Amino acid sequence: MDISVIVKTFVAVFVLADALGNAPIFLVLTKGMEPEQRNSVVDRASVVATGVLLGFAFGGKAILNYLHISMASLRVAGGLLLLLIAFRMLEGEVDTPIVEQERDVAITPLALPLLAGPGTLTTVMLLMSESPNAHLSVVVGIVAAMVVTWFIVRQAAHIDHLIGAEGAVIITQLLGFLLAALAVEIGSAGIRELFLLSSVATSF
Repeated sequence: MDISVIVKTFVAVFVLADALGNAPIFLVLTKGMEPEQRNSVVDRASVVATGVLLGFAFGGKAILNYLHISMASLRVAGGLLLLLIAFRMLEGEVDTPIVEQERDVAITPLALPLLAGPGTLTTVMLLMSESPNAHLSVVVGIVAAMVVTWFIVRQAAHIDHLIGAEGAVIITQLLGFLLAALAVEIGSAGIRELFLLSSVATSF
């Protein structure tokens, strides 16, 4: 195995997954759940995110090409999804019965697009293509990064004991605002890419 490829992959995936930044969002979206339920959601989200990353690493380009979907379109879709979640947080609707939607919350938006977002999916595909003789090293880097991410996010449950009702409202709306900004950033990047592709195609 190539240690340099493992380190490069680990750093890239860990930074893009942004466990420290996403931990409070996980806490807000799983508010009202028992510790066991919250841990179950985090476990499932981590497994799904890891599986998706590995799947895209090996077959992402083929899948997108087969479906005629560009990464730009994927960014726009991810941005729209995050924006919908942000609106719910700003309106205080995150307290709706999330427990009944435990499975949906684990997969969307926790696993997709927060942990395995368009940027991370693109990165693992590029890393795999750049290291044709070190695929195993890329896989090890991805799995290691997601294990550390899982551990960090799982600790977010302990924060619940330190936050009161008013603190929860403030954090929810603040995170909703920040998440909306992130959604616009991701979506606008995709729109810019789509316009660029369109202008290039028109020039020919």
